[in-house]
Amino acid sequence: MLRWIRQQLGFDPPHQSETRTVYIANRFPEHDHYVPQKFADNRIISSKYTVWNFVPKNLFEQFRRIANFYFLIIFLVQLMIDTPTSPITSGLPLFFVITVTAIKQGYEDWLRHKADNEVNGAPVYVVRSGSLVQTKSKNIRVGDIVRVAKDETFPADLVLLSSDREGGTCHITTASLDGETNLKTHFAVPETAVAQSVSRLEALVAIIECQQPEADLYRFIGRITVTQQEEEIVRPLGSENLLLRGARLKNTKEIFGVAVYTGMEAKMALNYKCKSQKRSAVEKSMNTFLLIYLGILLFEAVLSTILKYAWQAESKWDEPWYNQKTEQDRNSSKILRFISDFLAFLVLYNFIIPISLYVTVEMQKFLGSFFIGWDIDLYHEETDQKAQVNTSDLNEELGQVEYVFTDKTGTLTENEMQFRECSINGIKYHEINGKLVPEGTTDDYPDGYLPRLSGEEELFLKAVSLCHTVQISYDQTDGLEDSFRHANGISSQMEYYASSPDEKALVEATERIGVTFAGSNGENMEIKTFGRSEKYKLLHVLEFDANRRRMSVILQTPSGEKVLFTKGAESSILPFIRSGEIEKTRVHVDEFALKGLRTLVVACRHFTPEEYQEVDRRLNEARTALQQREERLAEVFSFIEKDLELLGATGVEDKLQEKVQETIESLRLAGIKVWVLTGDKHETAVSVSLSCGHFHRTMNILELVQQKSDNECAEQLRRLARRIKDDHVIQHGLVVDGASLSLALREHEKLFMDICRNCPAVLCCRMAPLQKAKVVRLIKTSPEKPITLAIGDGANDVSMIQEAHVGIGIMGKEGRQAVRNSDYAIARFRFLSKLLLVHGHFYYIRIANLVQYFFYKNVCFITPQFLYQFVCLFSQQTLYDSVYLTLYNISFTSLPILVYSLFEQLVHPHVLQSKPALYRDISKNSLLSFKSFLYWTLLGFSHALVFFFGSYLLMGEDTSLMGNGKMFGNWTFGTLVFTVMVITVTLKLALETHFWTWMNHFVTWGSIAFYFIFSLFYGGIIWPFLHAQDMYFVFVQLLSSGSAWFAIIIIVIICLFPDVIKKVLYRHVQPTSTQKAQHTETHKGISCLDAMCCFSDGETACAPVGRLMERMMGRCNPSRLRRLWSDPDPFNSNDRSILTLSPMEATSC
Repeated sequence: MLRWIRQQLGFDPPHQSETRTVYIANRFPEHDHYVPQKFADNRIISSKYTVWNFVPKNLFEQFRRIANFYFLIIFLVQLMIDTPTSPITSGLPLFFVITVTAIKQGYEDWLRHKADNEVNGAPVYVVRSGSLVQTKSKNIRVGDIVRVAKDETFPADLVLLSSDREGGTCHITTASLDGETNLKTHFAVPETAVAQSVSRLEALVAIIECQQPEADLYRFIGRITVTQQEEEIVRPLGSENLLLRGARLKNTKEIFGVAVYTGMEAKMALNYKCKSQKRSAVEKSMNTFLLIYLGILLFEAVLSTILKYAWQAESKWDEPWYNQKTEQDRNSSKILRFISDFLAFLVLYNFIIPISLYVTVEMQKFLGSFFIGWDIDLYHEETDQKAQVNTSDLNEELGQVEYVFTDKTGTLTENEMQFRECSINGIKYHEINGKLVPEGTTDDYPDGYLPRLSGEEELFLKAVSLCHTVQISYDQTDGLEDSFRHANGISSQMEYYASSPDEKALVEATERIGVTFAGSNGENMEIKTFGRSEKYKLLHVLEFDANRRRMSVILQTPSGEKVLFTKGAESSILPFIRSGEIEKTRVHVDEFALKGLRTLVVACRHFTPEEYQEVDRRLNEARTALQQREERLAEVFSFIEKDLELLGATGVEDKLQEKVQETIESLRLAGIKVWVLTGDKHETAVSVSLSCGHFHRTMNILELVQQKSDNECAEQLRRLARRIKDDHVIQHGLVVDGASLSLALREHEKLFMDICRNCPAVLCCRMAPLQKAKVVRLIKTSPEKPITLAIGDGANDVSMIQEAHVGIGIMGKEGRQAVRNSDYAIARFRFLSKLLLVHGHFYYIRIANLVQYFFYKNVCFITPQFLYQFVCLFSQQTLYDSVYLTLYNISFTSLPILVYSLFEQLVHPHVLQSKPALYRDISKNSLLSFKSFLYWTLLGFSHALVFFFGSYLLMGEDTSLMGNGKMFGNWTFGTLVFTVMVITVTLKLALETHFWTWMNHFVTWGSIAFYFIFSLFYGGIIWPFLHAQDMYFVFVQLLSSGSAWFAIIIIVIICLFPDVIKKVLYRHVQPTSTQKAQHTETHKGISCLDAMCCFSDGETACAPVGRLMERMMGRCNPSRLRRLWSDPDPFNSNDRSILTLSPMEATSC
């Protein structure tokens, strides 16, 4: 326990060295000098709390919120000093908010505990004491030999020791880790691969030295030392030897592996990323408003305290005959009395800060986020994927986006590659009907005829079919012999799997042409050239990495020659070419790129025996190094991949996703600037930008590419700025590459930003992942502070997604890392249009009005309390009963605004999509501007003045309003004000509601009814558990007075009538685009009466009124109210979303 505490405090890190030593089967050295290393157990812990720390930890987190901490202070003040209101008035709402939040968080954590227990208790088989023992997953220790059967997941990070396959290989899928569904081949070292039984594994003496745990899924550095007949054999270990926890064994009966990383040290657990907390613009505005209201509260409390002492300066008011001071009061300190009075007024007015605002906003965001997942328009049927919400805290931010940064491959395109053409030895070829045909000729070969390939063509096709990491899946795969047997011309029985769609497209193309990749067992690769089998021995694989931008294989040909095949981007291959048609191929690559094709250059190198020996030695040395292995490998790869012979280039098409052009145009009409950030080359990226509508054909394309120095870059930037100024009428698009961007941001950031702001479309090509994030940060932190959105589908987009205000992952074919690290995930780029223009619009107006309304109703609530002090000599007498103080925000006014914030729609979803410009009405946080905030605040104060003085004028000095001649008392006056207030603030929300459902009706009228019923029961019965019951029979007496009813009606009308006049005037004199859309929609659709009375079955709730109006005006036709899901309807043809299948079929006025 002490060591654990020291680790948590950072005094005793768990790993003292850079490497760890794992003794297989836990055979530790027997000498005294050995000090065992401490490793984590195999328990996975994703939960946040335990039974013991839940209460203190949860309370600590909740009281970090300013509003919760503020109400806690108020509650403690009420306990410590004599205040005008009961501590219950602050304590009960605080307890309610804390309890609701704690229950929600506790339930979520209980689900995490439940999931953890299922994982940790899963049965596994471990080799112990010479036999196979079943135990629980959590009991696996580092060094244990674990057996995993086919289709089981790996319970820890294991180094593969052996499998049932010859050569110790196995196939796995890492779909649960990175979303890649292709089969990956992993290998055991030859010395352990033969240990395929428990007895041989028990006799194995070996030690693994490897790096300490790190989160990178694709990086593992280690070595294994196997002792055989007193001889130590050292073999390198890499990521191809490591089986990651969470991956699944496929097409292999069973494997044995030794656990090297367990529990929370497994790579999967280290990738449980705690993302930085993103805060929406609405939340920031809300916190600003809270501070302003806190200032109003302090002002009212200070003013009331000063006026109290000013009033009491006269002795007759300081100590009236009916309220004599005690001796203790006379002798008490004036400073202490001032502080005590100030705190008492603070308590009296504290309800101006709405404590329930936070919990209501949380519930609105949590419940509202389900609409995205339920929206069938965001469901992709082909892949059976629906939209998902990873964080609901940013729903309203979807309605404020000003910049969209998008990846190209897999986001704008399908990431489904089709081979189109290639260049071999300076000649361009097309594929026609499965045959390779030179450009300019036609396919005039008879069916069944197989044309002979030239030597250059055959070598090129062999290089393409051998230089890859593609795997083959069969119905039954039991080894290399089966692979070769299945591949004998029966390609329909096999399927290629590749981590890169380019590789799969190329291998499938060579198969169609006649050079078929038939299989690999880790040591040998077989191809069939027009039926003729050739076996190549795989000597080394030089894996692809983002810095080299190429991958290579070293093979031994059937004739015994050693040859290297390599492929990669032209910029990473052509500089190392020694011979071949370089210029012709370069021209062909540029032509491919202009057509929007993805290009790869293919080359080879033949080794002499002496050269290969040197290559083999240097590779083995670099791969067995424990320190700086990656740097040494990069150096060796550069030594090998030079003096190349150019074979040719390939052009692969990645077709655009459906409706990409329409989506980009919608975003542009909505006032959103779209930037494309891609790693592709300049020509390819520009071609795709033109085809997808990002660049218009009439646009003036400006280029900032291939800049070599700061001076050159600055001069080009100045030229671009002049062109924009001179041609200000024409729209401009900017193209910038990664190297030029680095120069521009180094010294000329302001000038570069000015150019970008004047370009509606910007394309950044040749971008590294961190450069993408840097561009997003540049715009995000610019003086205008625009809201940014980043969308991508691959691991290289994660940094950009996390940097933007809103990150969206595409469920594509480059893994699930983007989806896991995003705030929202959708299946296709076209869904972004509805996500922003409809869901974003709705979420923003809902929560913006929720926040404004909350402050408004609390100003209405507490201002009469402040005004009341002027007529009670600032004696701190409360106007409302304590129960009313407590339940106002919790019960009487909470549900209508919650339901409103879940279902409100200003206009129909289809109108929002068909008129993207409506998105501009809510941009720049317009509904939460200071002007809007001031309007709602002043409205609250004005309504509060009418509540108070309207009731005060009614009662006058000595007016008798009761039938028995008695006058109203203090509690009756307060209850009258409270009754008018509850009705007014509820009806005010009803006036703001445009979209009525049965739930809106139920909670709006139900809240008013509940208030009356509750007050009758509360004041009509003597409750034995209440210490005092000031409200006994007060409400009944109030309702028995006709004058009180008249006053309630008159005051409510006086409050709301100006609001109605204002709405009508603004709608007719200065309507917004949204209001114009509402007006157009109403005239095209149904009348206001129909909207108020229409329900889902097309019948009206007020049928008699409807029939009367139909007879009188001939326009309330129920048939017009039915929604027709017909093809001719341009709006309703494809929409079945939860948003449009509302119980209220008609859009209200």
